[in-house]
Amino acid sequence: MTQAIQKTLRDSAAMRWTALLLLALAMFCSYIFMDILSPIKDLMQETRGWDSTAFGTMQGSEVFLNVFVFFLIFAGIILDKMGVRFTAVLSGAVMLIGAVIKWYAVSESFMGSGLETWFTNNLNYIPLFEELGVSPFYEGMPASAKFAACGFMIFGCGCEMAGITVSRGIVKWFKGREMALAMGSEMALARLGVATCMIFSPFFAKLGGNVSVTRSVAFGVVLMCIALMMFIVYFFMDKKLDSQTGEAEEKDDPFKISDIGKILSDSGFWLVALLCVLYYSAIFPFQKYAVNMLQCNLTLTEPASDSFWASPTVTIVQYIIMLVVAAAGFASNFQKKSGPKYGLLTLSIVALVIYCYMGYMRQSAESIFAVFPLLAVLITPILGSYVDHKGKAASMLVLGSLLLIACHLTFAFILPMFKGNAIGGIIIAYITILILGSSFSLVPASLWPSVPKLVDAKVIGSAYALIFWIQNIGLWLFPLLIGKVLDNTNEGVTDPTKFDYTAPLVMLACLGVAALILGLVLKIVDRKRGLGLEEPNIKE
Repeated sequence: MTQAIQKTLRDSAAMRWTALLLLALAMFCSYIFMDILSPIKDLMQETRGWDSTAFGTMQGSEVFLNVFVFFLIFAGIILDKMGVRFTAVLSGAVMLIGAVIKWYAVSESFMGSGLETWFTNNLNYIPLFEELGVSPFYEGMPASAKFAACGFMIFGCGCEMAGITVSRGIVKWFKGREMALAMGSEMALARLGVATCMIFSPFFAKLGGNVSVTRSVAFGVVLMCIALMMFIVYFFMDKKLDSQTGEAEEKDDPFKISDIGKILSDSGFWLVALLCVLYYSAIFPFQKYAVNMLQCNLTLTEPASDSFWASPTVTIVQYIIMLVVAAAGFASNFQKKSGPKYGLLTLSIVALVIYCYMGYMRQSAESIFAVFPLLAVLITPILGSYVDHKGKAASMLVLGSLLLIACHLTFAFILPMFKGNAIGGIIIAYITILILGSSFSLVPASLWPSVPKLVDAKVIGSAYALIFWIQNIGLWLFPLLIGKVLDNTNEGVTDPTKFDYTAPLVMLACLGVAALILGLVLKIVDRKRGLGLEEPNIKE
């Protein structure tokens, strides 16, 4: 009888991982929309008149409301009070609304409309925010960029709310089980969204030989509809789980401001939060400029228009090969027998080589950068499983910081040395991008599963929200800074493929140095206070 009572959806590995798949697919779609304009930065300048400052200001606006209106803090309170399933559906709906606004902002319908005139004449001065130097708009900013920024702000509220909700959901379904593996796997799948964006955003923008950035954003809007559907399906799974366990979705204890004070007074929490903001600020803002950086530093020659390498078919074929790389590499982690394990691993490596060759033949910066998450998909589950069974989470953060520094300095100083060397430059780019992606996998596999060790379970939603809020400060600031630094160090340069990216890349490498120092401090604090960050999640 007791065994029958204890058997719930959470006890079934298949149902646990189905719940994770729903959450991960929703985040996969949101990651695509998050960077939907990144691989077509040059087209935004050519067709909508967005210079680097306008582009960076719009990209940074994603997290503006989260940071300066403290929406993320409220999102954490909503999550703690209303529970995972309600907040998941709410976040999906908010993301979709923001995505639709952004789509209309860059559409041809917006051009010449009364709304465009209004945005041209207004929002050039925002009291207080202008004085503080944090205004999301500026005088002379294109109207389409302003309105797109408004939509992106709304999307960002939903996206970051979804992020903390998914983290909380994974804790709910996997606590005491393979939690680090689950978090790492979720991020591995979600990050395929980055690769998908890099492949398909330019594909839709240039489809049929007629350039239209609207098609790219419309593709993202469709995916946000799918994300909302994933959250709705998860809603019913989560509700069924609670009916089996008798757990209340809403918290009985009322939220108290003192709960946040308790979190903020913990030095271990602050070290993890600051590590997060430094690390993510060196990655996510870089993603928004990475394709343009490669366009500026690689010698790329477009293939003949009548060749296979210039056809739409090659995009589909290359994406299918990418999925083979990701699926085979990911599945190899779960094979018990050495034959299937190494067979899948070999298939993944061979497919990766083929993918890289196709990227070279296409002479496409966006398809070259699309390898960014592929190595992460392969090794994130390995790292997550290692943390679950062996620990060493803080040590992994130190290693990730070292790799981050090396990669940004390589982009800044070594890659430009290969300008003019078509093969050598692309090889250096591929290797560096793959290593950067692998360093990125160290964070979800080691940092996020460490948070429950630092705070009480009752306020874990608020703890994740606070970390995301601190992280969002960097995600707002650095896209803006990169854009301003680019314009200031490239005065008079009008060709978007001729920028010098040295200064922004050195700035990002400095973030890696700061993260390295904090990682070393975290190891010392963990050893003194016994936080358990170096201990395994699963006690055997």
